Amino acid sequence: METILHTPGHLPLDRIDVWFQDEARFGQQNQTTRIWAETGTRPRIVKQQQFDYGYLFGAVCPVTGQTEALVSPFVNKEAMTQHMRQISHATPVGRHAVVIIDGAGWHTYDTAAEFKNLTLIKLPSYSPELNPIEQVWSWIRQHCLSNRVFSGYDEIVDEVSKAWNHFISIPDRVRKMCNREWIKLI
Repeated sequence: METILHTPGHLPLDRIDVWFQDEARFGQQNQTTRIWAETGTRPRIVKQQQFDYGYLFGAVCPVTGQTEALVSPFVNKEAMTQHMRQISHATPVGRHAVVIIDGAGWHTYDTAAEFKNLTLIKLPSYSPELNPIEQVWSWIRQHCLSNRVFSGYDEIVDEVSKAWNHFISIPDRVRKMCNREWIKLI
């Protein structure tokens, strides 16, 4: 019932854009992955002992290929509200954004209360497979940020921003990776 009360019933479906939002932590405790090397050699990968992190708030609209992102040193309701503000500003006049979110503690309906063109809908608990942006985090880690060493928070922010921009540089990649048949409203 709570979900139904938060959906825009006054708008036709062809004016609603479905967005998927999540955040991921990136930092000095990065993952290592396999790499190519000459036969008979064993490449060395450095594993950092420092613990600086940054958080990437990301959102994708698989149908249009639109994306929005925000890098923050922490996750809380204020950062979430700022990210919702970005999505609201990216939504064209006359359209409405339905943002699908998970159940994180800072994902509360009041973070979208000030935006008339945006509605939040929560996914069921423990269902990351229903949020296509989870695949974006895997892609960014695997293709851009694995086997890396970062000097500190500023470099983490720079490299995470570059990784996100690299991912979204091909809008068709966003559509193909994040689109699902069950997302289409019409």
